[in-house]
Amino acid sequence: MPSINGSMATDRPERYAKQLTSHWSGRGPVTEQEGAIVQRWSTGQVLTLRPLADALAVEVEVPADQDLARFAEVVKAHLERFGRRGELEVVWDDPVPS
Repeated sequence: MPSINGSMATDRPERYAKQLTSHWSGRGPVTEQEGAIVQRWSTGQVLTLRPLADALAVEVEVPADQDLARFAEVVKAHLERFGRRGELEVVWDDPVPS
């Protein structure tokens, strides 16, 4: 599955991970795996959020027939909206494919 990784610097990574997966609770089940919060959408996308000491690591995956750039942008927009008071920003490790 195509994927992209990034991070969002924050002193409250657990809060944003739980807020996002709660917001999308109807999309698919949420589990904890090896320190990460993983949500598997019924439509095939996988969102992995790993709270670190000073950041939230973000990984998004989509099935090969879906648009990775679009899903990555949706995740980024939601996290940044939740963190707008702190002017938080998701930065992808590599350019988002278009």
